[in-house]
Parts: sequence; structure tokens; C-alpha cells
Amino acid sequence: MTKEHLRLIDANLNRLREGLRVIEDIFRYIYNDKENASRLKKIRHQSRLNFYSELLSSRDIKNDVLKKSTTSEQKREDLNSILIANFKRAQESARVLEEFTKLFSTENSETFKAIRYELYDLEIVLTKITSNSK
Repeated sequence: MTKEHLRLIDANLNRLREGLRVIEDIFRYIYNDKENASRLKKIRHQSRLNFYSELLSSRDIKNDVLKKSTTSEQKREDLNSILIANFKRAQESARVLEEFTKLFSTENSETFKAIRYELYDLEIVLTKITSNSK
């Protein structure tokens, strides 16, 4: 795998775990929902790969051409909009990881596919919870 492939995988692993952490913390600290927070934590822990040092050495933050936030990333309307934005972030990253891990591991690719589909399902369930608590 090239340094560029590793860089892409590293960025998407970070996005996936960051999005999951935001959602997890909403259910842990705002809703005191141990069951769903634990489900999200489990997914976050499933999203690890066993070559951290290679991923870390591929990072090139200074030369990231899109590291600045867009206007839509800088504003959120309410808790539900934070939740949805982070679900989308995590789902999209899982899709990229599903595709790029095919370069070296069918097993990892299937893990990220399973994570993506679980996130689609959780999005339906958890956004209903937040909508009902308004």
C-alpha cells in the first residue's frame, strides 16, 4: 500500500471514530442511555486496524488541501442536527474504509461494511429518540 492509501485510511478512521464518539457522548451524557452508548462504543472499538504506526507516519496535516471547515460544518441548529451530521460523517467514512481496505483485507472490508449498515440502522432508531425528547 502506498503512503497516500495509508493517509486516506488514517483520515477516514479518524473521521469514523470522531463521529461515533460525538454520537456516543450524546447518548451517554445527555440521554444517560447506557445501552445505546455501549453499542456505539463497541462499534468504535471494532473500527481499529493493526498498523497504527504506519498510519500515523502517513499523516500529512500541513498539506491537507481541505482541512478548513466549510460554512455548513461551522453551524448546527440543535442537538438533532449534531447527531445527524455525525451519523453521516461516520457512515461516509465507513464506506471509504470498506472500499480501501479491500486492497489488503477482505475481512477488514466486511467489518467496515457491517459497521456502515449498523450505523444506518442506528440512525433511524436514535434520531427517533432525540426527536421524541424535544
